[in-house]
Amino acid sequence: MHSRHLRAIANPTNSCVELLKKMSETLVPVFDLGGVFIDWNPLYLFRKLFDTEEEAVWFQNHVCTLDWNLEFDAGDIYSEGVAKLITRNPRYWREIQAYDLRWKETVGGIIQGTVDIHNELVEAEVPTFAITNFSWEKWVSVLPEWSFLERFDGVVVSGLEKLVKPDPRIYRLFCERYSMAPETCVFIDDNEANILSARKFGMKAIHFTSPKELRKELITYGLPLKK
Repeated sequence: MHSRHLRAIANPTNSCVELLKKMSETLVPVFDLGGVFIDWNPLYLFRKLFDTEEEAVWFQNHVCTLDWNLEFDAGDIYSEGVAKLITRNPRYWREIQAYDLRWKETVGGIIQGTVDIHNELVEAEVPTFAITNFSWEKWVSVLPEWSFLERFDGVVVSGLEKLVKPDPRIYRLFCERYSMAPETCVFIDDNEANILSARKFGMKAIHFTSPKELRKELITYGLPLKK
């Protein structure tokens, strides 16, 4: 949590009461990262490794697939997963290894509009959290570069928990860890399956399409954002 929140919790004074009151009165935003804060797409890398778009797409659909990537989000170690996949596709050992060594090239950039929204919420002292499908190895590696991450009050990283969205257990884990009821949270994700799972669990949820639309929807939920 932010230092202001940690001090409040460590010292049960009026400030702690005020924080708990704020969390109970205002919906707590819980963000996804990939597709919401970060423009992530493995094709950004694969297009550099192959001569044609057709080859790059084929490679993603048949070798370094999104389902294979999800194994890292669930806690598998990159070096081991890469080695195993190379044994099944030795002719592509360079490209498969690049998925680990050049992983940061799968990121197209930061979605600044979402970062701006998050900054406004933080400045308004609204607690913010994240639930992300993310390799714990890559999560640690981007902390020095993605400064917005340190502004969250807490993050659940699937690779550490060995649970991935849309498994409802990850939402339960989040609520239990941070002592929140599902109905006090508004979950934001670009993946419709994750949104449906969060709603079924009891959270309010917003299907992210753009920062502009997200801002509008958060305002309708009573969050203190500029129109």
